[in-house]
Amino acid sequence: MLKLTPHSRLGRFLALVTAATVALPPSMPLAASPAMEKLFYILKQKGSITSDEYDLLIATMKAEDAAEKKAAAPAAAASTGGLEKRLAQTEEQLSNLSSNLFQTKSQVEEISKISDNTSPSTMSKTDLDALLSDKWYERIKLKGYMQFRGAGVLRESGGDLNVPNDAIASDGQTFGIRRGRLTMSGDVTDHLYLYAQVDYFASITGTNVLQARDYYTDISLDPAREFRVRIGLSKVPYGWSNLQSSQNRLALERPDALNSAVEGERDIGAFFYWAPFHIRNRFKDLVKMGLRGSGDYGVFAFGAYNGQGINRTDANGQPHWVARLAYPFELSNGQFIEFGINGYTGKFVPTTTTGAGAPTFGRGGVKDQRVGVSAIIYPQPFGLEAEWNWGQGPQLDTASNTIIAQSLQGGYLQACYRHVFADQSELIPFVRWQTYNGGRKFATNAPRNQVDEVGLGVRYIPYPELELSLMYNRGTRTNTAVAPFPDVKYDYIGMQAQINF
Repeated sequence: MLKLTPHSRLGRFLALVTAATVALPPSMPLAASPAMEKLFYILKQKGSITSDEYDLLIATMKAEDAAEKKAAAPAAAASTGGLEKRLAQTEEQLSNLSSNLFQTKSQVEEISKISDNTSPSTMSKTDLDALLSDKWYERIKLKGYMQFRGAGVLRESGGDLNVPNDAIASDGQTFGIRRGRLTMSGDVTDHLYLYAQVDYFASITGTNVLQARDYYTDISLDPAREFRVRIGLSKVPYGWSNLQSSQNRLALERPDALNSAVEGERDIGAFFYWAPFHIRNRFKDLVKMGLRGSGDYGVFAFGAYNGQGINRTDANGQPHWVARLAYPFELSNGQFIEFGINGYTGKFVPTTTTGAGAPTFGRGGVKDQRVGVSAIIYPQPFGLEAEWNWGQGPQLDTASNTIIAQSLQGGYLQACYRHVFADQSELIPFVRWQTYNGGRKFATNAPRNQVDEVGLGVRYIPYPELELSLMYNRGTRTNTAVAPFPDVKYDYIGMQAQINF
């Protein structure tokens, strides 16, 4: 007899065939019928069963048919006894099938708990092989979110408000889609992980754009996946707030002091990541537990990238180099805190106006280097985020009309309180202060950018798939989009509905 494995595709099919056999009257033999042979042939052509499985099915079916014809008993009582025996066997097989399907569901839930979908799972090779034994594309997971934004400028004096990473507020739009993300990710094999993300968003020019946001693969170097190399378009491991997903961030936009290092947070490069197995799971848990962690970017990160920003080609043949060290501690009372230090160095090639009067800069670009520190107390229920960075970067010197390396510094401080209601809805009020004084290298002619801002906000989460935010900002910042780059005093408010799926 053919031995069945209940959780395999072949086992599931044969369990159904067995049930059909019991249901058919004795005058309609199932074994060796042309219809069954045709069905097995179609399954083989579709790839549902292999050629070897097809041959085995046909041979077994014909052998059982011959044996039944030779040993058939004419007595009705014997026929009834055989039918009852086959029915009992079928019930046992269906019971085993149900049990194995439940185990598979539990495995899928388990892998979901330990993955934050920005890096490969920490499951062992054996567990992955058992769970992901089918075609590779069936392992890919789809997810995403959309941020529907409304903004209103209440006051601006000295010029027009320009927020580099908030196109809706800068363009004076009423409503817009700030981010529309769709992500595909999964373990292609036990040592290869794929992540791709597209984004429909409002650009700073007032148009809507569909853009590749991430497209990378992680290559695991050991069975435990503690050592891995990431290649492609991905986030540059610099700054905690830069690495935190916009889906998890409380404030509507990232602080200028950190985001000015890598606007768009991403670039094309190669990065090495290392973290012990249990710390990788801790990074993921800080997201899964609703504590709004930055994700799994390793305890230690090191790599090289183009340095010109997201979806821009290298301009000087010289990579930027970056390194980061971060560790999330768990205290005896269950409180999580995280400390980090990071830095990068390279030469940046600014974009300048054309024609007479355009500023000049040195051959190969302008020195671009920073070092930064971060300290995070996760909201249990009080939370605190603090980051600061110093360095030198491209900045326009108006006296000489040249772009040279000049000093920069800045950071932010944010406090919040997370209250979880009995029905698991959440309310998170927060306050943030940020400051920055330095060049904005990604703007045309790399003008100086001075930012001093205080923001008050609240996020309400009635259920996981919907998050509602309201944030009021007041401060002074440079309009880096229009010469002579005035400092603008402003008040503006932003409202957002985030849909998670």
